[in-house]
Amino acid sequence: MPGPGRGRFAVALAVALVPALLGPAPTGAEVVRVEIERREDVLGGRAWGPVGAYEKLIGRIYFAFDPENPANQAVVDMDFAPRNGAGRVEAWAEFVVLQPKDPDQRRGVAWLEVSNRGGKASLRYFHGAESADDPVSEVHFGDGLFFRQGLTMMWVGWQWDVPDRPGLLRLHVPFARRTDGPITGLVRSDWTVDESVEVLPLSHRGHRTYPATDPQDPANVLTVRDSREGPRTVLPRDTWTFLSPSEGPEIGRLTMVGLDGGFQAGRIYELVYRSQDPRVVGLGLAALRDVASYAKYALDSPFPAQQVVAFGVSQTGRWLRHFVYEGFNRDERDRKAFDGMLIHTAGAGRGSFNHRFAQPSRDGHPYSAFFYPTDLFPFTSRPQVDGASGVEDGLLARTPPELRPRVFVTNTGYEYWGRAASLIHTSTDGRRDVSPVPTERIYHLGSGQHFVGALPSEDARREGAGPAAYPSNPLDFLLTLRALAVGLVDWVADDAVPPESRYPRLADGTLVPAEAVAFPAVPGVSVPSVPHVAYRASYGPRYANQGIIDRHPPDLGSPFPSLVSQVDGLGNEIGGVRGVELRVPVATYTPWNVREGMAGGNGVLRDFVGTWIPLARTEAERLASGDPRPSLEALYPDREAYLDRLRMAAGALTEAGFLLPEDVGAAVARGEAAWAWIHNP
Repeated sequence: MPGPGRGRFAVALAVALVPALLGPAPTGAEVVRVEIERREDVLGGRAWGPVGAYEKLIGRIYFAFDPENPANQAVVDMDFAPRNGAGRVEAWAEFVVLQPKDPDQRRGVAWLEVSNRGGKASLRYFHGAESADDPVSEVHFGDGLFFRQGLTMMWVGWQWDVPDRPGLLRLHVPFARRTDGPITGLVRSDWTVDESVEVLPLSHRGHRTYPATDPQDPANVLTVRDSREGPRTVLPRDTWTFLSPSEGPEIGRLTMVGLDGGFQAGRIYELVYRSQDPRVVGLGLAALRDVASYAKYALDSPFPAQQVVAFGVSQTGRWLRHFVYEGFNRDERDRKAFDGMLIHTAGAGRGSFNHRFAQPSRDGHPYSAFFYPTDLFPFTSRPQVDGASGVEDGLLARTPPELRPRVFVTNTGYEYWGRAASLIHTSTDGRRDVSPVPTERIYHLGSGQHFVGALPSEDARREGAGPAAYPSNPLDFLLTLRALAVGLVDWVADDAVPPESRYPRLADGTLVPAEAVAFPAVPGVSVPSVPHVAYRASYGPRYANQGIIDRHPPDLGSPFPSLVSQVDGLGNEIGGVRGVELRVPVATYTPWNVREGMAGGNGVLRDFVGTWIPLARTEAERLASGDPRPSLEALYPDREAYLDRLRMAAGALTEAGFLLPEDVGAAVARGEAAWAWIHNP
């Protein structure tokens, strides 16, 4: 059937709606079939400015990978994947695409989000929309920032183990098997138990997992310990058992574990167990590479583009770092796949995206998901030598200059405290700065937590003698991220030079050890002394070259230094991009929050969240509470003076390229809401 043209770059196309793959795929035809199951107008054909209406395509993409092609040699267990009659390895994924209905209004840039755990974050992050697995309502599309620019938005499944929930995107990949029988190996699960429970799932955050296949295997070991680095105690084998769920897709599979007397609150449990039939997980890296190339180079693509920009947040930010490091931006025909990348809140991590029995959901935080292959050297784009091992490497070592994407790396303060983000721009001994490469910008979103929080509810409001500190940090770095996303697209598509990198540095004293942070002595506020510790971990002799983990848990070597941003007199970070909340403050915004009052792990950083500590309204309140920070009364003559300063700060951010002109009002409104919350108890 006839399909849309290439719009502004005017090349005639035909939509590929082939009912089946007939015969062997030609060399390089990695996307062999696209099936569009639904094609509908967004919001009934509503126009988004001059771009006009958008359409939504929902369907499946089918892949056939050439195991002999050098571009696929890095996929672990590719040699053990089943092959079709043409000698190719097959997989398929669900996809969703939003694009201008009129081909002539398409800018030629596709924004491909690497879906975090199968979801869709871009509409929420860049359109201010409400989250939805299947966006259909006006609230799901927000203000249409990308629509108004004529961008094509894409989501394609890459992860095999996403939870079984309608609307989540999955990549369906084969098992790896030898001709003489199944492949077996060890898998590890761990849990920090804050409330006592009878049974624990082997999976992470509700994802699919590898079941135990031999309950009596002597390699099955359950341990317990009291701290992250504490000694493990082996629990007697007759005190625990593998279990199968009573309902759902895992019925009949041993995907749970029970312990006599239950699992105690405040303790850390870890299980190593035998499983079989690993998935060929690394095909997820090859699949999105090939989707990008298909959109750019295939004349029959139903979602054509001249350039493709990838976006990854948290887990999938780490995925993009892994993708680049393993050289996947070169496709099977030696062409560039992604032209740009926005790598958001990945810290210094990579992840479990391409090894035997990999669990892509697993990550690594100060007090959960311990010691999975996440904190892996190298961390910087430029090559450097790790002084402890003598190994020289860099994230771009496997990608020649002509195939490198233009990259924005954005991290909040949480990633410096909780994900060792300083390693992406320092030497491995933490003694010198390492500058980004010319195709890269690094932006630190000062004082932000991992995600944007909300102002405390009225029920949570605290009154008393001392300053109130609220868990979760409402600093809205998404306004900065919107501007940076537009800037990245303009850099990729139009060669418009973006703002220079802004991040804390050793050279100017804005990057320091945690113990050197000059945080004010606010009564009742516990300041962490140790950020996340990233260790040089050994997963066994076959991990580096074959992607097989033999050591569960890994042997831990020396730690890498984790450095953080210095703060101003209020305790707000001074390194990087400072939004209006920090330029015209009414509170202290910390990217960290400390576990307190728990059964275990007290004094350790909480995962993901920060703290909001409002300033006293008056000098009298400040003195009565012993707060060393200035009061609002001392900083601003009145509300109007405060709002005037907010507008000036927003204007300066707009001039610098860190705030869109259309978002000045939203930035001022956020500041006004914080002022009102503090002044109207």
